[in-house]
Amino acid sequence: MRVTNSATFRNFSSSVNDVHGRLNKSMNKLSSGKAYEAAADNPLAYYEGKKIDNQYLDTLSKLNLIPDVQNRLYQQELGVRDIQTRLSKAKGRVEYILTETSNIDPGLVQTTKDELLAYQQTMANDLNAQYRDFYIYGGNDVSTPPFSLSADGMTLTYTHKFPGDKNATIMEMKMEEQADGNYQYKFTGTDPNGANMGEDETLNAIVRAMSEQGRMDIGYGTIYDRETLVDTYTGGLNAITGLSSDTVKAQADSDPDKLKGQIKELLNESPIGLIAQAVKSIDTYMVDGEKTQFRETLAPVMDKMTASEHRLGTVYSDLGNKYNILGTTEDRLGLDKINLTEQYKNKLGADPYDSIIEMYSYQQSYNAALKVSSYMFGTSLFDFMR
Repeated sequence: MRVTNSATFRNFSSSVNDVHGRLNKSMNKLSSGKAYEAAADNPLAYYEGKKIDNQYLDTLSKLNLIPDVQNRLYQQELGVRDIQTRLSKAKGRVEYILTETSNIDPGLVQTTKDELLAYQQTMANDLNAQYRDFYIYGGNDVSTPPFSLSADGMTLTYTHKFPGDKNATIMEMKMEEQADGNYQYKFTGTDPNGANMGEDETLNAIVRAMSEQGRMDIGYGTIYDRETLVDTYTGGLNAITGLSSDTVKAQADSDPDKLKGQIKELLNESPIGLIAQAVKSIDTYMVDGEKTQFRETLAPVMDKMTASEHRLGTVYSDLGNKYNILGTTEDRLGLDKINLTEQYKNKLGADPYDSIIEMYSYQQSYNAALKVSSYMFGTSLFDFMR
């Protein structure tokens, strides 16, 4: 009798444990919403679900990244728009001081010069704008303040730490009078080792900085073709010259000397460079009082300011297009997220009603088994004592 009961207990215990395991599995199914816990339950559906899961996580990471990139692009838009606004006001002051009634009064001339310098300093501050903890016009170097402008507005310095360098490279542009009476930047610099750089070396460093890109896989384009990804970085030198990194890279490969000449010209005709020329012209006029030379040097500056405004407008438009692309991409990724969620439910999702019925069924079976076991254990012990 005892042997029979022992065998019965073993079989019964195994059955109870099986029911308890099924109960736990049904409860896990209800809490997780997953129809299968392991690949063995349904290999095909399980691995298809894993694929959908990976796609969902990728979509979610891109959705989380896009708002940050959008905010950075928006800050860049604001900076370019502010520079364009300041340049427009500076052009108005230049036009004002060119009139005969305005440039007679030395006080008005000095006031105009001070206003131009204030606009110029504001532009430099815009180019040092930050979003969170990095400089938005620093290109690939987000930790170094990129621009500094001397108090007299004549020296613009661009400081940039290239990848792999321990120290920053310093590129200096100093406005000087030329033999023909015009004003142009002189380019000098300091390399990461502290050695002085001539004009050609400095321009090479500027070309390298303007070629930097920050293409990111945020759901637009494909990571297998890098050129299709959105370039989310816009360096300050690119912004004020109107030359995109793609343009600089292409010309650097085809005709580097022509590119460096173009960059020199556009930096001299950038908003900060043009205001420096205007201030230099005013300084000379305040010393010699020569109106003819004053008009001949200042009038072309006003015309170039109009062209520079248009270039800034192009940069502003390009940043706006990128912002809109990100908005469209965000909407599409949002739909992808919904679709992937539905696909996942169809492949691996457990029907909540069936799961509840299944759980209660196993719960009843388990409770009944526990009651039966109490009777069986009682009878066995009684029989043993007899």
